[in-house]
Amino acid sequence: MRVAAAGDNCIDVYAGQGRSYPGGNAVNVAVYLRRLGVDSSYVGAVGDDAHGDLLRRALEGKGVDTSHLRVSPGSTALTQIEVVDGNRVFGEHDEGVMADFRLTADDLDFLCGHDLVVSGIWGHTAGDLAALKARGATIAFDYSDQPQDPVVDASLGDVDYAFFGLEADDGEELREFVRRAQARGPVCVVATLGARGSIAYDGREFTVVGPVPGEVVDTMGAGDSYIAGFLTGVLDGRPLAECMARGAASSAVTLTYPGAW
Repeated sequence: MRVAAAGDNCIDVYAGQGRSYPGGNAVNVAVYLRRLGVDSSYVGAVGDDAHGDLLRRALEGKGVDTSHLRVSPGSTALTQIEVVDGNRVFGEHDEGVMADFRLTADDLDFLCGHDLVVSGIWGHTAGDLAALKARGATIAFDYSDQPQDPVVDASLGDVDYAFFGLEADDGEELREFVRRAQARGPVCVVATLGARGSIAYDGREFTVVGPVPGEVVDTMGAGDSYIAGFLTGVLDGRPLAECMARGAASSAVTLTYPGAW
């Protein structure tokens, strides 16, 4: 099975610690899928600078297919990060060359050659989901913590597996949001709730799975690794609860070290 991740990348700069790590939603999912034994590709753009070279080499070192990683004149995206009590806090973000990234016809052909395509709200790919869906692609999309973003309403009908990262309690308001989102078209909508676990709705019933207990060093990449674990269950045809449990287990690993990967 092959999964293509398309969209954002960045270098996460932990200035207070004097360290930097490759990251970005789509990049992270591609790397975590490889960690879980799935062949993965990454489609995106980096600058022709040292950070771009670092990110490309890091992906190749993890075994991710970078044949459609574009190198553009300019700077690679940078995000300033602080860690407060184990939780990553985003600071200033410079998109660099990713600001002008758009999928090409060749990229679309490449993506459609995979069993599943995964992207997210920051990746400049939402406008291409309908074209991918029309060609038979199975699509997973991460809406992050932006449930009110116009992209949600514009794209849900073209998404098979929709993910939201919400700091909320499992209550009727949350369930009504998830229920309405699933009615827009996805096979399943998942809301990850941090230390509260995750909840999913498939049009028939809600499924709730708790987190895997463990040490929390840095929450960077936790949601992305949940998505990767969940998608391994989808690829294996496993029940929803098992997909969610795989997501929780994958996330628990990522929480134990600094940086996304």
